[in-house]
Amino acid sequence: MMNWVFVLMAAAALAAGALTGRMEQVSQAAMSSCGEAVELVFSLLGMLCLWSGLMKVAEEAGLTARLSRLLSPVLNWLFPGVREGSPAAQAISLNMAANLLGLGNAATPLGITAVQEMKKESPLGGTATNDMAMFVVLNTASLQLIPTTTAAMRLATGAAQPLDILPAVWVASALSLSAGVIAAKVLGGVVSPLGAPVRRHAR
Repeated sequence: MMNWVFVLMAAAALAAGALTGRMEQVSQAAMSSCGEAVELVFSLLGMLCLWSGLMKVAEEAGLTARLSRLLSPVLNWLFPGVREGSPAAQAISLNMAANLLGLGNAATPLGITAVQEMKKESPLGGTATNDMAMFVVLNTASLQLIPTTTAAMRLATGAAQPLDILPAVWVASALSLSAGVIAAKVLGGVVSPLGAPVRRHAR
């Protein structure tokens, strides 16, 4: 499906450029975007390697399992289809922790791992489950206690008090997260009370 979306977007850009006589600008934009894509990949490469390695260290040390157990009441309700203590639950826990700390791209490799693990447990094959949809919602409208990345950017641009945005960040992210979770639960048809149903434990 996404392949067709990208094809239609490219076709629409070419058609608009041809109809308005701006094919040269379309060509320049395409070439510059290709270069920016490569730069983005290399800029993320180090972060992805770092956090993937740290996750492996945390897994070997048992930290991921402990964090998963600590967050299990919340995870049980948000992701009823994910087995408690499973690799998917552990990756989700680390991803949520990274988002709470506002680490930005540091949460990306953890999120990729979580979705891969959820796919392994999914009975739907290549179809996204309600748990996967909820995970995307949590990453899109994540609650940030400390917006580290934003604060660093504000400090770099000369802000005298880079963390003075905390109250606004807390309110905005809490409201957006609440709306997203409610919508995901209702539209997914899996509304359940806090306390979650009985779940299978990972062996």
